Amino acid sequence: MHTVHQRLLVACCLVLALCPPAAAEPAPSAGEVAEARAAVRERAKALGAASVKLATAQTRLEELAADAERKVEVYNGQRVRLEQAKVHHATAQERLRAAEAKVEETRAAVSMLAAQSYGGMDLSNPMVGLFSDDGGIAGYLHRTGMLASIGEEQGETLKQARSAQEVADVLRAQAEEAYLEQQDAFRQAEAAKAAAQEALDRQAGEARRIEAEKERLQGRVDAARSEAQRLARQREAALERARLEREERAAAQLTRHGFGASGGSSATMGDIAADWALSQLGKPYVWAADGPSSYDCSGLTMRAWEQVGVRLDHWTGTQWTSGPHIPLNQLRRGDLLFFGKITDDPGDIHHVGMYIGRGLMVHAPQTGDVVRVASMWRRDLVGATRPR
Repeated sequence: MHTVHQRLLVACCLVLALCPPAAAEPAPSAGEVAEARAAVRERAKALGAASVKLATAQTRLEELAADAERKVEVYNGQRVRLEQAKVHHATAQERLRAAEAKVEETRAAVSMLAAQSYGGMDLSNPMVGLFSDDGGIAGYLHRTGMLASIGEEQGETLKQARSAQEVADVLRAQAEEAYLEQQDAFRQAEAAKAAAQEALDRQAGEARRIEAEKERLQGRVDAARSEAQRLARQREAALERARLEREERAAAQLTRHGFGASGGSSATMGDIAADWALSQLGKPYVWAADGPSSYDCSGLTMRAWEQVGVRLDHWTGTQWTSGPHIPLNQLRRGDLLFFGKITDDPGDIHHVGMYIGRGLMVHAPQTGDVVRVASMWRRDLVGATRPR
């Protein structure tokens, strides 16, 4: 009956250690962690959409920049041509002034011929000569021949005057037309350049706006991710604390109900070593540590057996040979359990724990874990020793 009671007690302890009560879920809950992670995904999705929009906007910005550059170069070309047109216009103006001077020269010649007429009278009229007292008929004949010659010269002069005037008019028209056309082309190029620059500035502003939105969304994603990670860490820590509390309660119950120095009899060396190892529950695993605030697996067992005066090396390889090998069906509290594989190399036994009764052991498991109670039944269990 007593054996049945002990078995039931061990089963209860294992249930407490390995199966937390359904109502005891630590905060934050799994649902809260999942909700936080879902928020990360949603915000990451919005960030991805903004990234696509930004890439599109930047591509459009590059296209507009290239178009603006082309139009700026057209503007630069028209500005050069306008300067050339100004030079041509100035040259035409010089030629125009020369032509106008020629016109004035021919006008002066015509005016001089007119002044040679008697008081501006028409000297080619024979009736004028008949009443003149200068030489009579002979004088009249002389003047008539001279005026005929002068008439021919006057006709040529007038013809030259008309040609000079026509040339001047043509040059003036050509110079004005070329200059006005070039000014118009320059204004069009200037307008195209201004429109291209305006489109470029507008697109650059849009790209900046999307970039700012992307940065804002990135901040929201980072904040959501940090919150989800914080909640996950809190939950892991809470679960770990709950597990340690359950293991400590289970170990205490085992100790109280006959798995220590039972029935009031004096404790064996193994009992003392096991009880001391259980007093280290919750202390962190640290590689090569042997207490008092942290341990690795062989450091914990070394210090536990040190409590009863048994010296062990801080190495599973020699702890495996520290005493007789014990069949697993004859284990007592304090016996050392070894894990790995048996070969010619002692280093192939890589882990050790201390038996505390009823299929349980206390051990320092691995980096990131703590000293705790666990089942001894692992696939890599290779045997046990009883130190002496």
